[in-house]
Amino acid sequence: MDLSVSQKRPSVFQNGWMKLVNETDKPTAKLHLTVRAEPDPRFVFQFGGEPECSPVVFQIQGNVRQPMFSCKFSADRSRSRLLCLPVNCETRPLPPDFTNKNRGWMRTLSGEERQGRERKVWMIMIYDLSGSPVAAASMITPFVPSPGSDRVSRSNPGAWLILSPHGFSFSSWKPWGRLEAWRERGPVDGLGHKFELVTENGPNNGFPIAEGTMSVKKGGQFCIDRRVSRDSTLSLRSPVKGFVMGSTVEGEGKVSEPVVQIGMQHVTCMADAALFIALSAAIDLSMDACQLFSRKLRKELCHDEQDSSSLNLIKNPISLQISLPLP
Repeated sequence: MDLSVSQKRPSVFQNGWMKLVNETDKPTAKLHLTVRAEPDPRFVFQFGGEPECSPVVFQIQGNVRQPMFSCKFSADRSRSRLLCLPVNCETRPLPPDFTNKNRGWMRTLSGEERQGRERKVWMIMIYDLSGSPVAAASMITPFVPSPGSDRVSRSNPGAWLILSPHGFSFSSWKPWGRLEAWRERGPVDGLGHKFELVTENGPNNGFPIAEGTMSVKKGGQFCIDRRVSRDSTLSLRSPVKGFVMGSTVEGEGKVSEPVVQIGMQHVTCMADAALFIALSAAIDLSMDACQLFSRKLRKELCHDEQDSSSLNLIKNPISLQISLPLP
């Protein structure tokens, strides 16, 4: 069976009756079997470092690694307004009215200010190589421990909004997806997550398209793929078909440089891919956000320990503008 031909076009390798037992002189039961393979081309990306370290994101094509995006992580929104461009060394601030203009849906998801320990206002911006912001992931609901414990519970999860620029103004952003994360109790300590697409009816009326749990110790794979969904109800309600994306997540305390695969049929331009990059960064950072509150976060994740160098202009010698090849 040569599967290489199915990489270019749908192929049928078997379509007919087959004997279950190889006995020619006796009547045997038969099974009608159809084996069909369809092409499933994917873009592959990898973060050049941990998302909280503001790395470059590379596109992987065989042994070739091409820089495609850059990231800027901030753990303090008041400091994150000065965001740098990776190519032409010009600064472009996050507009002062970013919070005001988007206050409506931010208030909808955030609720009232929580007291006590919390991990909040984390944000990661994704830039293309021209220096324009093309996507963002913003922690819109703080990660806080449930009463009497040191873990984020499923009944009170933290949440991210995945955002895309809206219109020609850098101060206008449109929510594309919403990610919730929490720490599961049980025989296996797990990171629970749920992702839904935001509709025009508001952030609280989305379509859930992915939900699952991965080991906190070993990590796992965040996946949007209707074919492998264990929840039949979720699968039936999902507006997506087939494989959409997959992203690796390392276990707690391990160095994580996520590898992201995106189905080509879901990418029409660079901005589409950037949304999935922002989503993969959010699920990776959720592993840290759901760390037990009895443990101290690393300094890269603590806004009160960030030094002024995190706001300095990042000078990147790359001056190429590379576009994603269209399928």
